[in-house]
Amino acid sequence: MKMNQTPGPVRRHVFGFFRVPLFRLLAINLAAGAAIAALLVGGLLALNPGGLRHLIFADASPGTALGLLLFGFVVTFGSAAMGTAIMAMGRAADDTRRGPPAPVVRPEHALARARRG
Repeated sequence: MKMNQTPGPVRRHVFGFFRVPLFRLLAINLAAGAAIAALLVGGLLALNPGGLRHLIFADASPGTALGLLLFGFVVTFGSAAMGTAIMAMGRAADDTRRGPPAPVVRPEHALARARRG
């Protein structure tokens, strides 16, 4: 670029915040929670527990009832998936130790063994 030349138009990305790893992690887990919520609402409608499907579709506006039910499930499962992802961030990737923690040896027991021997 020369001295008197103006720069070209600045390209702004609409979804530029997806470049931030934390936002990307939260968005992916929110989408996973929303998918699980949609599957569960579909399962509830398919199983029809307590006549729920008939109750919803007999209403004058079944879209409102379905929307509220789906919204509640998305909030619940989306936030649970996002919270699980946030809490799992601190875990080391190479942490392979499983099972109960190692027993703690207390100093008084160590001294008592030393006096006997």
